[in-house]
Amino acid sequence: MAREYSLTPRRVPRVESKYRRIVTEIPAPESLPILERLQKYEPLAMRGQPPIVWDRADGFLVSDAYGNRWIDWSSGVLITNAGHGRREIIDAVVSQAEHQLLTNYCFPNEVRSRLVEKLATMFGEPDRKVFLLTTGSEAVECAIKLCRTHGVKVGGRAKNIVVSFDKAFHGRTLGSQQAGGIPSLKEWIVNMDPGFVQVPFPDGFRTTDTSFDGFMNALLAQNVHPANVAGVILETYQGGSASFAPVEYMQKMREWCTAHHILLVCDEVQAGFGRTGKLAGYQHYGILPDLTTWGKGITSSLPLSCVIGRADVMDLHPAGSMTSTHTGNPICCAAALANIDLILNENLTENARVMGDLMLSRFREMQKHFPQIGYVDGKGLVAGIACVRPGSKDPDPDLAWDTINTCMEQGVLMFSPVGFGGGTIKVCPPLVINEEALQESLDVFEAAFAATVAARKAAA
Repeated sequence: MAREYSLTPRRVPRVESKYRRIVTEIPAPESLPILERLQKYEPLAMRGQPPIVWDRADGFLVSDAYGNRWIDWSSGVLITNAGHGRREIIDAVVSQAEHQLLTNYCFPNEVRSRLVEKLATMFGEPDRKVFLLTTGSEAVECAIKLCRTHGVKVGGRAKNIVVSFDKAFHGRTLGSQQAGGIPSLKEWIVNMDPGFVQVPFPDGFRTTDTSFDGFMNALLAQNVHPANVAGVILETYQGGSASFAPVEYMQKMREWCTAHHILLVCDEVQAGFGRTGKLAGYQHYGILPDLTTWGKGITSSLPLSCVIGRADVMDLHPAGSMTSTHTGNPICCAAALANIDLILNENLTENARVMGDLMLSRFREMQKHFPQIGYVDGKGLVAGIACVRPGSKDPDPDLAWDTINTCMEQGVLMFSPVGFGGGTIKVCPPLVINEEALQESLDVFEAAFAATVAARKAAA
């Protein structure tokens, strides 16, 4: 059930630290006209995030216009890998804008040529091509199209099934939501595409069978033969939980797809560009997908996404038949190039690994003391903390919501709960966060979680 935060300002304790500052009621009374205007003119679906009116953001800090400042555990929504408001990205955007080329459809431009070359070669993989788009959902739609195009080519029109996983999130457009595995996002779809088939994701918690035999048995139970499968798509880690599949599972998946001329697609929209402690999340598996989809952290700022894939697959559609109005927008391309340089030159992937080990160890230590934490998963600077009712695996969305709300009032900012039953707290700071700020924010989180648990016990 979707929830909204109260817009009634609440008096909260004052916070003054090196990184955090809370000096008003929350939400700030001065921000109410903005929040009310948004509610009046935007659809209901745009609500549901903490009522903080962002004014400025710098590195891993977010500020409003009323004197408050938060340590950001959201990165927007896994966007600002290189940090908020980086001067290098701003300069690249301004320089491109001042060059007086703001958009040019699919006509060639120099900055786009540099970006596609960078993306095609930076992962050290042979024979890759890149199709630039605007959103992660659009990239997923393109990958689905390419899977089915390839399937028809190698196996005829019956080879059109795309296998995906339960609890997955691939976007909010029609095809991406059908490939996704969140039932509440598909309730309105009257006629589901029969070419989408779903199997359990081997997270080791809600799906205890993590063997590749489990994958094969799930297909068999649905009368799906590999001769009819065009593609398998999965998030490198499941976005709603930060859960990775077992390495052996993914390596056997790669072998199976190759043997049956099936395209393997890894959705890197949340995982890519250093987030998991590797440049690409799928590198944790030691495999090479046929197609990968990317977005979010690709620019740390502006809307850009892409599909990277085998040249023979990317070239399946003829000239002029697979385009997008804002393909390779020059300003977005300039932002992406500057962002990638920051991630590489500042070794932010390694910082994500080191800070992530610290962060995940703290969460796993908490799990030993709180039965309300069903599991902790993630790698690098992304973690999922599944809140459950003690003695069960049933999600506890209220505990997750109340913890996030308490943290917001104390200067640590996250987006609302995600995942199965809305019970998962997602933690994903910008990759520039330092140990001092991370430890401070972890202290806030642990105290907020403990206080929330105690308050619930006292009220019971």
